[in-house]
Amino acid sequence: MRAVIFDLDGTLIDSLPDVMKALNAVLEHNDRRPLSTSETRSMIGGGADVLLQNAFKATGSPLPHDNVISCVEAFTSHYLSDHTSENRLFDGVRSALKILSAQDTKLGVCTNKPQKMALSILKSLELDAHIPVCIGKGQLPYHKPDRRHYDEVVAALGVAVHQSLYVGDSETDVETARNAGVPLILVSHGYSKNPASMLGADRLIGHFSELPKVVDQLFAAMKCAAPKTGLV
Repeated sequence: MRAVIFDLDGTLIDSLPDVMKALNAVLEHNDRRPLSTSETRSMIGGGADVLLQNAFKATGSPLPHDNVISCVEAFTSHYLSDHTSENRLFDGVRSALKILSAQDTKLGVCTNKPQKMALSILKSLELDAHIPVCIGKGQLPYHKPDRRHYDEVVAALGVAVHQSLYVGDSETDVETARNAGVPLILVSHGYSKNPASMLGADRLIGHFSELPKVVDQLFAAMKCAAPKTGLV
């Protein structure tokens, strides 16, 4: 039995246009300038609260602690009201998920996107048929890069952590995989602050058509290493 766990934003889906639209709506309401695409891209990955805090710092004074919850709620409201208008799957995602599912690979999502948003997006893009488990930020008292977030997703799939690997796009995903002690595949099209090729992944892919083969290779390597490392 094996499992492949995915990050969501920047890995499976290009959500940048809709995130930026909701974020700029909140900034406008607070008399702040809008953020550019490049600015927004560099801030994605820590969840809505971190995104908003970074956005306020970039446009003026920091977001007061007492206003974080209300701003997150406003951001969530804007996002959920129109969150599927421009979200799209990265090329090759659906085919790769179908191939992995056909190989009896369990699939899950570990994301810092709020749970309600993440589930809604998976359903709207019809990914829920292949991905039965998704745990977003706020569902647990901890979140990425805390390995317990990752562990909970794997456990919900009924697989041991050492029988899993992670697919992501950012520095947060690198830290999550290292904390969990699992192999990491990074995609080159994501939202990392630095080029994905510089982040130290076990493997880097430029297109999702490469994923099934790379997954097979990594799991084969894990089996070969099992007598030395204790992996089974």
